[in-house]
Amino acid sequence: MKILLVEDEAELRNTVQSFLEAQHFIVESASDYSSGLDKIISYEYDCILLDIMLPDGSGMDLLKEIKSMHKKDPVIILSAKDSVDDKVSGLEIGADDYLAKPFHLAELMARIKSVIRRKNQDGENIITYKNIFVDPDNRKVKIGNEELILNRKEYDLLYYFVIHPEKTLQKTMLAEAIWGDYIDQVDSLDFIYSQIKNLRKKLKALGAEADFQAVYGIGYKFV
Repeated sequence: MKILLVEDEAELRNTVQSFLEAQHFIVESASDYSSGLDKIISYEYDCILLDIMLPDGSGMDLLKEIKSMHKKDPVIILSAKDSVDDKVSGLEIGADDYLAKPFHLAELMARIKSVIRRKNQDGENIITYKNIFVDPDNRKVKIGNEELILNRKEYDLLYYFVIHPEKTLQKTMLAEAIWGDYIDQVDSLDFIYSQIKNLRKKLKALGAEADFQAVYGIGYKFV
């Protein structure tokens, strides 16, 4: 799962990023309005953490841009201004949650899981597709009653397919979802191919009722 953190305070940005990466999230960051907007225009995220006070603009204006583009990325506002008016304004514009600074990282984690659950899982704790059961909070997968043992990238890839069932997903889109800002450090397209090959074997061995279908020249879909 991929998070965008738009926060100008370097120490807080680094602390939050390190914490979320330790929880197995892909985290991209931006320190100002313009770089945050560039990322939001270019990519999709499972959650956006948005500071209100940015050096070159307002986080509220950035939230308005997100909504004007009809993007569905959930947004949690992070703000040192813990006023009722700010909370109401942010929620009315379209934020999914509001967290006042300073905050505990455990509470931030709970809020992120909650908005992702609403976006990707219809509010359910377990994602079900055919006889495949994915538990995102614990990063576990079962085929029927048997646990499917996956490495980190295999899980990330399968999760992305399960929340987009029967949709054709471009190879570059898959690579961005798995690697984020680190995509240039690997041969991502060959990596996607090899991971899907490994996943197919593991799914078949446990009798999964779904498989990956190659869409020539584009990517794959999970059917």
